[in-house]
Amino acid sequence: MTATVLFGFHAVGVRLKTAPASIREIHYDASRHDARMRLFLERAQAANARLIESDAERLARLCGSSRHQGVVARAELIKQTHSLDDLLDAIEVPPLLLVLDGVTDPHNLGACLRSADGAGAHAVIAPKDHAVGLNATVAKVASGAADTVPYLMVTNLARTLGELKERDIRIVGLSDDAEHTLYQADMRGPTALVLGAEGSGLRQLTRKTCDELVSIPMHGAVESLNVSVASGICLYEALRQRSN
Repeated sequence: MTATVLFGFHAVGVRLKTAPASIREIHYDASRHDARMRLFLERAQAANARLIESDAERLARLCGSSRHQGVVARAELIKQTHSLDDLLDAIEVPPLLLVLDGVTDPHNLGACLRSADGAGAHAVIAPKDHAVGLNATVAKVASGAADTVPYLMVTNLARTLGELKERDIRIVGLSDDAEHTLYQADMRGPTALVLGAEGSGLRQLTRKTCDELVSIPMHGAVESLNVSVASGICLYEALRQRSN
């Protein structure tokens, strides 16, 4: 089975909690003796994880980043076992989906997954082309959400959006030039929020497929928000509406 690399306390800690058997080994900075590291090692030992003493330089080589916090794990890659149809069939409440059109920055994807987890979104969908896949940086930024939120990459995004519409899921796209704002949209029912890459926005075909386009009101000097910030605002507005 294909292996992946996870690093940082949150990313490795969530995997220890959700799928401890998938972890092959955990490398840790043996020079760290603080409370956070001691607690982490206790959890790893309780999960029967193989622990390997290391140093900061080796950890950085293993994960390709100096932001490992002293913890790097090699683990089995957990593949999505269900199709989008299977996932939607199993949802018993109005689905809330986040669709990312052309997001290629792993830090943005990781932050979007983290917001999706926090807001209770059922899945994040992206095209196989013009999008970043799950990697160690995504997992680190997502703080464990890469293991808890299904990330489905589809061959044809416009066709997938059409299939969602056939399920009576309303497609709400975010666009700076939309006439209505996010706060005028009704997202209490089945909803897919569609956001494009920062700068280029939604691709034309994706834009045409949306049932409704909305904007986030901007009252300062900047004209737009980072896609991960915008996705958090949109998801939590949907959550607010559903909570009333």
